[in-house]
Amino acid sequence: MSPTREPGALQPGDLVVARNRKWNGKAHWVVPGQYLGEDIHGWWVFQGAQEFCSRPGAAFYTASDAILLVPRTGEYVATFYDDSYPGDFRIYVDLATDHGWNTIRAGVTEFHMIDMDLDVIRSVDHGVFVDDQDEFEEHRTTMDYPAGVVESVRKECDRLFEAVRDKQAPFDGTDAEWFRKGRA
Repeated sequence: MSPTREPGALQPGDLVVARNRKWNGKAHWVVPGQYLGEDIHGWWVFQGAQEFCSRPGAAFYTASDAILLVPRTGEYVATFYDDSYPGDFRIYVDLATDHGWNTIRAGVTEFHMIDMDLDVIRSVDHGVFVDDQDEFEEHRTTMDYPAGVVESVRKECDRLFEAVRDKQAPFDGTDAEWFRKGRA
């Protein structure tokens, strides 16, 4: 069965493994989590502290809890951090395309996406900014991003920058209730 934009019959507590790759098909991050539920924004996944995350050439155990939002629409995923996170980020939005859910078996689902390099970040010390513009420009050429994809990603990045900066939903504290559910 091929992946679909909407998940199948996910149940709260199901394992969701986020598998990210780059445009050229190379593996990127693999991050496990626990499905919490859905709302008008999309599907919410709790990524607890001490989970093992990896990508080629890097691996670590997470230092704190995080919440992943896979949106119903849009070319991104968003990871939310609260004050327990030892780093500077509070919101980390990965521009991403080709969202797909693939049920492995009852209770286990993979979420796939292509990471498009650009990130919109809300930082405690630096406010809201766009990161990895240099990586996007490099990969645009070396991975031969189609012109239409480049234009779409740039427009989505601008829209998300404004949404995060202006604290528009779901970047308005909506994640707090999902943190509560994940920690319950």
